[in-house]
Amino acid sequence: MSLRERMEALSERGAGEFTAADREVFDEFKTKLNRGEVRAAERDGNGTWRANQWVKRGILAGFRMGAIVDLSPDDKAGFRFFDKDTYPLRATGHDERIRIVPGGTSIRDGAHLASGVVVMPPAYVNVGAFVDEGTMIDSHALVGSCAQVGKRVHLSAAAQIGGVLEPVGAVPVIVEDDCLIGGGCGVYEGTIVRQKAILAAGTILTGSTPVYDLVREKVYRREADKPLEIPSGAVVVPGARAVKSAWGREHNLSLYAPVIVKYRDARTDAAAQLEDYLR
Repeated sequence: MSLRERMEALSERGAGEFTAADREVFDEFKTKLNRGEVRAAERDGNGTWRANQWVKRGILAGFRMGAIVDLSPDDKAGFRFFDKDTYPLRATGHDERIRIVPGGTSIRDGAHLASGVVVMPPAYVNVGAFVDEGTMIDSHALVGSCAQVGKRVHLSAAAQIGGVLEPVGAVPVIVEDDCLIGGGCGVYEGTIVRQKAILAAGTILTGSTPVYDLVREKVYRREADKPLEIPSGAVVVPGARAVKSAWGREHNLSLYAPVIVKYRDARTDAAAQLEDYLR
């Protein structure tokens, strides 16, 4: 049987029904997650992202399978940690050519970090995440469960990339190649940020957030059959739109609205490339 078939069978079991052989299958599954050989979502030739439901079910099975154990450091000097034994910290070796700068970063087992990734402290990468080559994860940044982050992305300080582990059929948050996610940004609920897009500091994107494109005079929204997508090369900034009710106008109220103010050009690219000196 293939790993997929074995994991699908394992995923049907309830807590307390797992055997030592199941643990071996799950460890093989995590190894492939760590190596990036299986992913929670993948892009097809037409650019459409689809969730690999069996992978997400397998990750969820790991939580049912695991027992809560003491995962504190050996010295246990006031730092106590308790979690499922199926998801300890990820073992990372020097040969992987990943920079993990000292200072409190945690990378959970079952997350893939490719060669050239830089992680500044403190940061957190959750199970099922895929972070591709040359990406920088800055201080206080989060890469949520099953989130897919492309090559040469910069997740600036305090950026939050949500996950979407459940429902298993939902596409997780996707950030494609060469994107710049500014400080304090939040990308949630399966939003897809297409390649080379820039989110200015403080931009928040959720499944229910309409995005206003001043350049193309369009509004982007999540639809029933597909997530919110930010176009390639878009530069998105935090904006506002007026509340139209009489009471809202009386009190000069406005609602948060992300706005696309331009698309990347040579000048924008030059500014974005300044970070290369940090790698």
